[in-house]
This record gives sequence, structure tokens and C-alpha cells, in this order.
Amino acid sequence: MLIPTLPQAQALLTEAGALNPGPWTAHSEHVAEGARLIASRLSGVDPEAAYILGLLHDIGRRAGVTGMRHVLDGYRFLDELGFADAGRISMTHSFPNRDVREIFGEWDCDAAELAFITDYLSAAAYDDYDRLIQLCDSLAMASGFCLMEKRMLDVAFRYGINVYSIPKWKTKFGIKADFERRMGCSVYALLPGVVENTFGLQIADCGLQK
Repeated sequence: MLIPTLPQAQALLTEAGALNPGPWTAHSEHVAEGARLIASRLSGVDPEAAYILGLLHDIGRRAGVTGMRHVLDGYRFLDELGFADAGRISMTHSFPNRDVREIFGEWDCDAAELAFITDYLSAAAYDDYDRLIQLCDSLAMASGFCLMEKRMLDVAFRYGINVYSIPKWKTKFGIKADFERRMGCSVYALLPGVVENTFGLQIADCGLQK
């Protein structure tokens, strides 16, 4: 698999965070940790590779404050470094149905760039790593892990939705169900802090801790 080593990936994220500071780096770290935890329960999926891919899925944001073009910026950056598989994940993580119309917000690419993304997604061979990062992107906010519904609404409140949003969400829930079937447990059983980050409550506040 053409991906950086873990120290290289961590250095790339640190550099990117200095170039464009923001909550996206904390989100990326949580996506990485969620991917590692889920991968550890899946046959044929390497937890460290999953972690690295999670760290770098939004690396295109190093280029500055952009919209959906961050998927292209990330792909180009990683591909030029020789990390083609990490670049693929940067491109595919927002498109579980390979449809560029699934975006939140607007495309900030020119027509040629959008055509390239469309063709790339049509030809891309998705595997468990693509689907895992697509899932974990919907399980992690900058503050930590949460129910998928909260993360989806968080994005929708900021960018709006369109007629392709519901099919996109349904596909992500299907990915979640498939991984849970293969693991034999809920993804939420593996992710720390889901209750607190979803509901904004400390368990102790409810008298549930003993």
C-alpha cells in the first residue's frame, strides 16, 4: 500500500495544521483513532494503515480555507509525494456513492478540475479502507466521537443539504451495518466519549457512574 509511515503522516498533519490552523486537525485525529479501533476488529484491515489514512483524509485543507476542493488538493499533494493510496482516500472520503453531487456546500473547483474528480471517482476501486474512512468521517467531530446523526446534522447545519444527501446518508448507514455485522458488535462500543460528545452531558451528571 502506497502510504506514508506513521511518523511521516503525523509530521504532514502537523505541518498542515500550522499552514491552516483549525478544528479540522482534531477531527482528523479522531477519524484516525476511530478507523484504528474498528480496523482492529476486522479481518484483512491493517489498523495502523487505517490510522494513517484517517490522519490524512482531509490533508487538502493545508492549502487554506476551501470548500470541497480540499479533496482534490489532498489527492494531488499526496500523489505527488508518491502516496497514491492515501491520495485516493483523500479523494473518495466524501463520496460513498461516487457522485460529485453529494457535496455539502458548493464546488470551488473549475470545470476541468470537477471533470477530473468525476472521472476519478467513476474509475476508483473502493475497498474497506475507503469505506472505513467514509464511515469514521461521520463518527467524529473535532471534540470527539458522536452518533452519526449528530455529525451529519452538524455538517448539514453549516453547509445545507440537497436531494443527494439522504442517499449519501443511507449508504453510510449501510457501511456501518456491514462493518458491525463483520465485527459482531456496534461501532459505538469501540469509540470512547460518544455519550458525552453527542449529548453534551457527563455521565456523572446523570448519576450513572458508581
